[in-house]
Amino acid sequence: MVYSYKQILLISLPVMMSILIEQLINITDAVFLGHVGEVELGAAAIAGIWYLAVYMLGFGFSLGLQVVIARRNGEGRYADVGLTFFQGLLFLSALAVALCAVTQLLSPWLLGLMVRSDDVYRAVTAYLDWRVYGLLFSFPLLALRALLVGITQTRALNLAAMTAVVVNIPGNWLLIFALDMGISGAAIASSLAELCSLIVLSAYVARHINMRKYGLRPVADRRVMANVLGVSVWSMFHSFIGVASWMAFFVAIEHLGEAQLAATNVIRSVSTLFFVIVNSFATVTGSLVSNLIGNGEGRQVPALLRRVIRLGYATGLPLIIAAVALRPQVIGLYTDSTAVTDEAWLPYMVMLANYVFALPGYVLMNAVIGTGATKATFLFQTVAIVIYQIYLLYLSWAEASLAEFWTAEYLYVILLGIQSAAHLSRRRSSLIRK
Repeated sequence: MVYSYKQILLISLPVMMSILIEQLINITDAVFLGHVGEVELGAAAIAGIWYLAVYMLGFGFSLGLQVVIARRNGEGRYADVGLTFFQGLLFLSALAVALCAVTQLLSPWLLGLMVRSDDVYRAVTAYLDWRVYGLLFSFPLLALRALLVGITQTRALNLAAMTAVVVNIPGNWLLIFALDMGISGAAIASSLAELCSLIVLSAYVARHINMRKYGLRPVADRRVMANVLGVSVWSMFHSFIGVASWMAFFVAIEHLGEAQLAATNVIRSVSTLFFVIVNSFATVTGSLVSNLIGNGEGRQVPALLRRVIRLGYATGLPLIIAAVALRPQVIGLYTDSTAVTDEAWLPYMVMLANYVFALPGYVLMNAVIGTGATKATFLFQTVAIVIYQIYLLYLSWAEASLAEFWTAEYLYVILLGIQSAAHLSRRRSSLIRK
């Protein structure tokens, strides 16, 4: 089994669209709130990262779930695919309810300790009061995506992504401006978009996936659940801390001032488009690596990684050139504030250049996940985050500029890539034997 460039691309594009669901929701919120005010635009950054950190617990679990499903698919054990999927769906649904309750209880207190501006604090809590309900829809959606990516039938993810966009954009306009609900309206529109995507993807799976072949019936199995948790628990933690560390980044920026925080949210919002490309290729890498190993073709892994990285550069670099050429128009889409626009331009350029390092870093890390070594990736991420946080403390002490703060992202992805490459090099002989 050798995955060609065309096969990788055809599998990756729908995944790209599905990951775009969550990111387009954040981008849409930022665009609309940027025309409400600097406080709302800045608050959306902190609230969005806070929500994303919680969301990544579910996303991390879904990565492990996807690896197990892909391994069973590669081994031809199709009946176990559905059994594995339902254990993941049950766990993610229960986790969504628990995290929704915990976030409602603890967020106001924790944010009060971190956010300096009273106006920003009030806006952040107003957003999260409604946004956390989106977990009840996005976590089951993650289980469905893990199933479709694991069996490499990803086309329906495009439909789910488009549904989110179609609901979220008019929903934002209606609730933020027409009904004058401000930042709370953005949160409600985002959660509704996730609900509609879940409905569409559920209907597709029920109608188009062979339920009998894949054993898609609701059965609880402790043994299978324990197996999935054994793989997923480490990917949960490494996904969570990877985004949670960004919270420290945004809190540090918030202390620079409201204009700097608003500028950072503009940059973060644009960066998510490139994160979608990186993360989609990385996510597919984990699934394809797992399928290759399950099929006894582990020796093909190095060639697969080279193809994925080349495709990632071919996809992303032209978009980076366009983003540089259209910088005034892109930043102007988010805000009319001259102060925010002036503050954003240099860190914007720094952020775009990070794509060169982020792509191989995340692809290599997800290749390690695809081998099942999720504990190793957690350790890699822990090392990277500790060094990243030390660097942030140094930048804060040195009263660094906003552009200098964005260089921390280079350090983080380079450390991930180096550690993952070293691990794969050590495992190369065992992969060849598989």
